[in-house]
Amino acid sequence: MRQGTWSKEHRTRGLLYAVTLSILLLACGTEEAPGPLQPSGPTGRVRLVNLITDVTRGRINASLEGVPFAVDLTYALSAPATLPAPSTAPYAAVLAGNRAFVLKRTADTSVTIATLNFTVGDGEDRTVYAIGGTGNSNVTGFVTTDQNPAAASNQTRVRVVNMSPTAGSIDVFITAPNADLSTATPTFTAMAYQAASAYVTVTPGSVQFRAVPAGTAAANRAANVSINLASTALLGGTGRTFVTADNNVGGTPLRAFVLGDR
Repeated sequence: MRQGTWSKEHRTRGLLYAVTLSILLLACGTEEAPGPLQPSGPTGRVRLVNLITDVTRGRINASLEGVPFAVDLTYALSAPATLPAPSTAPYAAVLAGNRAFVLKRTADTSVTIATLNFTVGDGEDRTVYAIGGTGNSNVTGFVTTDQNPAAASNQTRVRVVNMSPTAGSIDVFITAPNADLSTATPTFTAMAYQAASAYVTVTPGSVQFRAVPAGTAAANRAANVSINLASTALLGGTGRTFVTADNNVGGTPLRAFVLGDR
């Protein structure tokens, strides 16, 4: 098998999956995009987010139950959203039960980076974050349960998942752009590393995401912003997860990005 490629069998199966996925997407839209197993029993949905802080192992190919799920997935990107158009679904359907992602190095697919086990129930949505890697440390998984009911057309459902070990515990502000942090009310407080907030509803429009160390005095917030996402457009009737993270090799500068939940 050549470096940086799947085996002939995997490429064939991946092509069949992509063709089937494209045909079904035209019929049902990305909201109900099928997964790589085309499950016929009780199903949940899953996505994979790459937060591996290692430049050597940070570009990954992923398979789910032996079927290609992502190819050359880079830092802070998620699958299946990165599959070729029109497959822009945030999640893929998978048979309910105990499942596993197998991650391999894109540059050398003979190297297995990690096996990430997770459980998904009937009707559940899960996000699996591939984390670790700094200083040749192990790559492991962190799993969240995602709540994705429909939002009203004049609301956006948002939450935060703190995946930055360097940031530590944070207070989060999701405000109008350039709002005064000294008078703003935190959207979420004291969020520890590997904590996922509940969902809250906000008014659609352009927002700014900022994080400060937990407990920072109101007058000192502006001078102590550790993570800043200057402008994000939120559409009504949708759900979004803001993810905080380290730099792609660990440490600062810290960052945030947005996952489309619905």
